[in-house]
Amino acid sequence: MEQKEQAEFTELLQKYSSMVLRIAFSNVKNLQDAQDIAQEVFISVLTKRPQFDSEEHEKAWLIRVTINRCKNHVKSFWNRHTEGLSEDLSYLPEEETGVMQAVLALPQNYRNVIHLHYYEGYSINEIAELLHKKPATVGTWLARGRAALKKSLKGGFDE
Repeated sequence: MEQKEQAEFTELLQKYSSMVLRIAFSNVKNLQDAQDIAQEVFISVLTKRPQFDSEEHEKAWLIRVTINRCKNHVKSFWNRHTEGLSEDLSYLPEEETGVMQAVLALPQNYRNVIHLHYYEGYSINEIAELLHKKPATVGTWLARGRAALKKSLKGGFDE
């Protein structure tokens, strides 16, 4: 790898590693598996060497690859036939732990949409394009995810 490519990869890694890790974690619910998936995503950048049209294209490609790797992991034989350790959320600030547990309890489609909308700042149309779904479907998932979060977190806010 030439020095210029190495510098570009290092910049890409610094810019997007936390985003990729967060998306992977919200999908697989296990920090170690999320770290493995994030590593696989960046290895695929090195091996495939995709050419990106823009920074937005670069980010969208990483999100799509991360979600696909997570789906593969979740349906893998190994994952289905082993019991993972319960995830320790102690690395989060105390006020975020309850919210993260509520988000992790959501079905995968709702978790992805909630994460992309609230944490990554994507609109419904952009999420629909990323996930190859109709905007109406994404809007429904977002509304249902919000309703489920509101229901699960309601006791903590009303009292």
